[in-house]
Amino acid sequence: MVKYFCSNTDIRSTWDHVVSAFWQRYPNPFSTHVLTEDVVYREVTADHRLFSRRLLLKTNRLPRWAEPFFPAGMSRSVYIVEDSIVDPVNRSLTTYTWNLNHTTLMSVEERCVFQDSVEQPATTRLRREAWISSGVYGFSRPIQEFGLARFKSNQVKAMKGLEYALSNLQGTYASAAQSTESAREREREKGNGLFLTAAICGNEETGTRSRRSHALHSLLIHAFIYSPALSPVAEALAPLHPPRS
Repeated sequence: MVKYFCSNTDIRSTWDHVVSAFWQRYPNPFSTHVLTEDVVYREVTADHRLFSRRLLLKTNRLPRWAEPFFPAGMSRSVYIVEDSIVDPVNRSLTTYTWNLNHTTLMSVEERCVFQDSVEQPATTRLRREAWISSGVYGFSRPIQEFGLARFKSNQVKAMKGLEYALSNLQGTYASAAQSTESAREREREKGNGLFLTAAICGNEETGTRSRRSHALHSLLIHAFIYSPALSPVAEALAPLHPPRS
C-alpha cells in the first residue's frame, strides 16, 4: 500500500523566472531544515536539455511515537537525491527526488513538473506528485499517514521558499532597470550568460554552500560522481519515470 499525493498550482511568474528561482531557493527562511546542497553531476545534451543530479541533506524532528523505530545513535539527517531535466525548447523543468537513507521507516518519492502555461500569460503551471511508503511491519499505514501530512506541510514551506526566491529576483531586476542605458547594455551582454547560468545551471555559490563537516556527505558525493549509473545520463535519470502507478 502506497500513499499518493497530487496537486496543481499556478505560479504567477514567467517560466524563466521560476526556473531561475528554483536553482536559487536555498537558503531561505522557510526551509531551515535544508542543511546542504551539492551538484554532483551535470550535462547539457545535444538537443540543449540540461540534466542535473544534486545531493541535499535535510533534517526533520521526529514525533515522539516514531522514536522506538529509530535506533539510538542513528543520524536524524536525511540524504535526498534530486534529478532534474530542464527543457528550454518545450519550456519545462521536471524534477524527481527520493530519500537515500531511512527508507525502511519511510520512503518518499516526489516528481514535479514546472511547465510554461499556454493558456495564461506570465504563468507557470506546477504539477506535484508524491508516493509515500513504509516497510515497518504492522505500522506502515499510520507511518504513511504521518508522512503524507508532513509532506503537505513541507510543500507549503517549499512554495513560500520559491516565492521568496522569486521576490529576490524581481527586486534584482527592478534595481537593474534603474541603471543607465549604457550600463544596462553592458550588463545585458554579461547578464544573458549569467541568467542562463542561473536559470539552467544554477547558482554555483549555492551549489557549493555546505556544512562539510559530515564525512558521510563527502563519501556520498564521491560515490555519485563515479557511479556507473551516471553513464549514460539517460540511466541516471531513469527514475524520472513514474515510480508507481
